[in-house]
Amino acid sequence: MRSLIRLLAALGTAALTGLIILAIWQGDFSSAGAWLTTRPWGRVTLFDLYFGFLISAVLIAAVERDWRSTLFWVLPVFVLGNVWTGIWLCIRARRVFSLSTRSGRTHHQSPGEP
Repeated sequence: MRSLIRLLAALGTAALTGLIILAIWQGDFSSAGAWLTTRPWGRVTLFDLYFGFLISAVLIAAVERDWRSTLFWVLPVFVLGNVWTGIWLCIRARRVFSLSTRSGRTHHQSPGEP
């Protein structure tokens, strides 16, 4: 399962990076940014994006063991976004899964199950 999560994170990170590069070459960031900040669905999209960054930052902070490592991984999330979170997941998948087994649960059990 860890290998599958790492593979999916790596593929998603590579695809997102490719889309970002394509958008930089072909897109107009000024007009796209203006649309995002002036239209209701653009604002919803930005809020959703940054709320996801916040959730990722909380997860990263919960998994990292050292405050320096936590800062290294959390602070760039709000600038580099999910590319950075995907890189973190590729590197830390083992640690994320070891937390669920240390708590006495398997990945098939929900928190309320015995």
